[in-house]
Amino acid sequence: MTKLRAKKIFGILREYYGKINSQLSYSNLYELTIAVVLSAQTTDKQVNSVTPSLFRNFPDFKKLSEAEIREVESIIKSVGLYKTKAKNIINLSKMIVAGYNNILPNKIEELLKLPGIGRKSANVILSMGFSIPAFPVDTHILRIANRIGYIKSAEPDKVEKILTEYIPEESWIESHLLFIKHGRVLCTARKPLCSKCPVNQLCDFVNILSNIS
Repeated sequence: MTKLRAKKIFGILREYYGKINSQLSYSNLYELTIAVVLSAQTTDKQVNSVTPSLFRNFPDFKKLSEAEIREVESIIKSVGLYKTKAKNIINLSKMIVAGYNNILPNKIEELLKLPGIGRKSANVILSMGFSIPAFPVDTHILRIANRIGYIKSAEPDKVEKILTEYIPEESWIESHLLFIKHGRVLCTARKPLCSKCPVNQLCDFVNILSNIS
């Protein structure tokens, strides 16, 4: 990989997909944070199906911090790992109310202290909520980074480091969204649609397949 090749990939994907928005539905930092915690090992569509009811009943961190866990569990029951997530979002809310004066912190070190928030989730909150340049690495981005040829690694932290070296900081947020879109539409986990891919000429995976055939 080179920075020039990375720039070409970004430009092609940007032209192909256009402007991309997050698939999670939210209208403020509170809703984004809770939706991100709920989205772990669950589709955005499934999260979006439960959050309207959750946010109607508990519209902010303060209300959620006072919630009965059984009531929260009943609302988010269709989401994977709902018992753990119900506990996490209530305890997270308690920490923000008590420890941060009901204001979500915008530093990754502080976000990582909150229940249910790992590095990927923290980076999503920073980039989508605060517009702070960050590059969250989910399964789609991990797969694409390895296939295209940015890196050969199954470790998200290493992938994040390489992507942020090759991609300019001002493009991190948009690249993150473009890669996710690409992973859902064409560069799927099973049977990627390489023949339709706009960056197939710049992809190591396609070149490997060509050499095999």
